[in-house]
Amino acid sequence: MKRRSPKFRISAPLSLLAAVGLAGCITLLALWCQPNAFRGVLSNFLHKPVLIVLNALPVGLLLLGLSCLLRNVFFGAALTNLIVCGLSIANRIKIEVRDEPVFPRDLALLKEVGSAMGNYDIRYPVTAIALVILATAALAALGVLVGHRPFPWERLRGWQGSLLGAAGSFAALALAVVTVLGSTGLYDSIGASNPYRLSTVFNENGFPYNFCHQFTTFLVDRPQGFSRSAAAAWDEQETGAGQGRKVHLIMVMNEAFSDITDNPAFTWETDPLPNLHALQKDPHALSGRMVVPGFAGGTANTEFDVLTGMQTNALSAATTSALRVVNRSLDSVFRVFGDEGYHTSFFHPGDDWFYNRENVYRWLGAEETVFADEMEDLQYKGRWVTDAYLADFIEEKFEEAVSGGKMLCNYTTTIQNHMSYTADKYGADYDFPPVNAPGLSEEVETMLAVYAEGARDADGMLGRLVEYFSDSEEPVVLAFWGDHLPYLGDNQIGYRQLGLDVFSGPEGQENLTAYETPYVIWANGAAAEVLDWESAAEALDLPRGGEISACFFGAALLELTGRGEATPWFAFLNQLRREAPVIQRETVLLSDGTLVQGLPETLKPTVAKWRQWSYYKLKYKEISG
Repeated sequence: MKRRSPKFRISAPLSLLAAVGLAGCITLLALWCQPNAFRGVLSNFLHKPVLIVLNALPVGLLLLGLSCLLRNVFFGAALTNLIVCGLSIANRIKIEVRDEPVFPRDLALLKEVGSAMGNYDIRYPVTAIALVILATAALAALGVLVGHRPFPWERLRGWQGSLLGAAGSFAALALAVVTVLGSTGLYDSIGASNPYRLSTVFNENGFPYNFCHQFTTFLVDRPQGFSRSAAAAWDEQETGAGQGRKVHLIMVMNEAFSDITDNPAFTWETDPLPNLHALQKDPHALSGRMVVPGFAGGTANTEFDVLTGMQTNALSAATTSALRVVNRSLDSVFRVFGDEGYHTSFFHPGDDWFYNRENVYRWLGAEETVFADEMEDLQYKGRWVTDAYLADFIEEKFEEAVSGGKMLCNYTTTIQNHMSYTADKYGADYDFPPVNAPGLSEEVETMLAVYAEGARDADGMLGRLVEYFSDSEEPVVLAFWGDHLPYLGDNQIGYRQLGLDVFSGPEGQENLTAYETPYVIWANGAAAEVLDWESAAEALDLPRGGEISACFFGAALLELTGRGEATPWFAFLNQLRREAPVIQRETVLLSDGTLVQGLPETLKPTVAKWRQWSYYKLKYKEISG
C-alpha cells in the first residue's frame, strides 16, 4: 500500500515561522494551566519582558528538536504541547496539594508519585486537561493534513538531516539550560513578590522557565566509586540493637544562638547567658561546640545534618540547600524513636512552605508538624514570635503527650533572634541594655545590642525549660544549641571590631571558629537515673572541648539514650565520630584534638563509605511511611 501524502506542504521558512508561533501558543497555554490568575501572569510578563523569552525559549527549542525527529512541525508541536502542558498541569496539582512545584528530579520518582496520589484529595483541573488534550489532537490532525516541502539541500532531506536537526536543537536546549536558564544571577535579578517561596516564583515567573532553572539547582553529586548494591548491603547489616532507655528527648535549635557575648571586649553589668553558663557546670550536662554547615545562615541545613547524619557540605560541589534535595522518606532520629512508639514532632513558628519543611519533615518521619499558622495566640517581639512563647508551647505539647501515655521526641527551631539586628527590630522605642565594649562604631554597637537582647531571651528560654523539666517526674533529656553564628554586617564588620576570627583560612582550609555554636545536653533527675548519666556521658567519648559536627550530633543523642546501635547507619556514624568528631569539608579534627587539613589516608575509606551511603539513602532507599 502506498503511503498517503499530506494534502498541503509548506516550505522550510514557513515551517520555522510556524514553529515560532506554535511555541508561543504552547507557552501561553502552559501558563494558563497554572493555579494563579492568567491575567496576573500576563501583567507580570509585560513588566518583565525577559520572562517572555525565558519561558518561550525552552519550549521553542524542544519543539524544533521534536519536529526534526518527527519530520513535521505540527507533529512536533503536538508532542511538545503534551509534554509541556502536561508537566504544567502536574505542577498545578502539586502546588495545590502540597504547596510545592514540580522539579526535574520528580521525573525519576514516578513510582513514588503513583503511590502517593492515593494519599491526597486531588481536584483535577478538568477544563485544563481537556483543553490540552484537544489542542494536542488538533495539532496532530494538522500534521496529517500539512507536511513540508523537501529540504533545499538534498543530503539533508533524509533521516540524517532529521537526526542532525534534532541533535542541534536538543544541544541548544541543553546549553540554554546550563547557561541562560540556569543563571543564578539572572534568576535573582528577576525577583518575585516572595522569592523564598518557590510555588510563588513558579506562578509569577512562569513554569517553563522555572522548571528548566531547577536543573542546575539543589544538586546531589554521585560519589566516586558508588555502588548501589554495596550501599544496600551496608544498610541491611544486623546490629543486635534493642529498645533504648525510656526518656523524652527535647531538642531546641535556637536561631543564631551563640556565646560571642563572652568575648572579653564586653564588660556586662549583667551576664546575658547565665543559664547556659550554669548548665556548663551542671553534673548532669554535657556541653561543647557544634560545628554547623554554614556561617551566618543556613538554618535548615543544620536541621538536616543533625536529624539525618548526612552532611550538607558533602552533597554537592556547588552550594545547595539540603532540605530542597529531599524528595523521599529518609532515615532520621525521628524514625528511630518513632519505631519505639514515641510521638515525634517538629515545631517552628514560621511558614510551613519555607525550605519545604511541611513536606520534608513528613519524609523525615515526624508524626506531627506545627507551624505558625497552627499556633494559637502567638506572641511577638517586633516581627518575630518570641522564644518565651515557644517555651510555653513545648511545655504544653509535652504535657499533652504525657497525658496521652506517649513518650516524646521533639525538634523545635526558634525564630526570634533572626537577623537583621537593627535598632527598630523590637519597635522604635525599645530600650536595649548598653553593650559596654569600647572602640565599637555606632553601627556595630547597635547590632550587638540588638543581637544580645535576643541572646538573653534565648538563654531565658533555656532556663525556663530547665526549670520546668527539673520539676517533672518524667525522665527528660534536653538538647539546646544554635543553628549558626549571627550575621553582623557586611564583610563581618561586627566580628572585625570585636577581634573575633571568623574569616576564611588559606585555600581549601576551613576556619572552624566561623561555624562553631555552643550546645548543651542536660538530663533532669529522673533521666539521669534512667540513663546512669555519668556512665552514659563518659561512654560517648567526646573530645575534651566537646567539639562535634552537627551531622554527628543526632547520632550522639541516640547513643546517649541507649540507641547507638538502633540502625547500622547511626552505629556507623558514632564509630566515625570517635575517629574524627569534626569533619568540615577538607578540615578535620581528630579524636586526639589534632586539627589537620585534608583527610588522613586512614580515614579516607570510611569517609568515602559515608558519602556513598548518604547518596544511596537520598536517591534509592525505600522507606514506607
